[in-house]
Amino acid sequence: MKLKELLFGKTVPTVKVSQYHGSTQKWLPVADIQHGVIITKDGRFVKFVEVLPVNFYLLSPLEQQNMIHYFWSYLKVAPDNLQILSVTQKADIDSYIKRMWELYENEPVAGCRELIEDNIREVTYLASNEAVTRRFFLVFQYNARMKARAQSVEAIAERLWEEEQNARRYLGMCGLEVLSHEYSDNFQLEVLNSCINKKTSRQQKLSLNIFDTVSRVYGMDEQDLEAELAGGDEQDEPQISDQGI
Repeated sequence: MKLKELLFGKTVPTVKVSQYHGSTQKWLPVADIQHGVIITKDGRFVKFVEVLPVNFYLLSPLEQQNMIHYFWSYLKVAPDNLQILSVTQKADIDSYIKRMWELYENEPVAGCRELIEDNIREVTYLASNEAVTRRFFLVFQYNARMKARAQSVEAIAERLWEEEQNARRYLGMCGLEVLSHEYSDNFQLEVLNSCINKKTSRQQKLSLNIFDTVSRVYGMDEQDLEAELAGGDEQDEPQISDQGI
């Protein structure tokens, strides 16, 4: 299962958002991000959770056995629609190179200048051919079998949060850390941005008040969103898609 299948499902969209022909809003299958959950136009609720990796081969035999056991235990209780996503990007060395050139310009000793220049060439070569950064994510998708307390955006987000805490507990026993984020909506948007705009996202970081900036133009409040998911009637339940990731 690929991320492309997660973002570009083939079902008919059930959520209407502000868009015009040829716009990014029309192309992007995401309707909104609320309560740390990505809501797609075809009625799916998806959550990204970032996990810090551990080098398995540096663990002792007992630690390796424990990690396998607890991870197997987690998979037994994990959501049906679970994706393990690895995002690979070239290492971002721009700030480092900029700093080295500043040192080069201020260095009075010719021999040291040569060493700095050689270091810049070596780092640039490694970044172009070998150096990469990797981020690892668990991707949850809500389905009716999860049985949220109510068929609302807030209740579904709460149910996915419970799945996140479950993963945090089991993976913690594996020696893995599940990252927490103060602004969960910003984190979900940042992950989407890094997957869709790999090069641009490294150079231009999203600001913390990004939602305050865009919601006045493109955002939907929770009542309007639930009404759209329910086909226009706020009293009906939202249409939940069980399409796989």
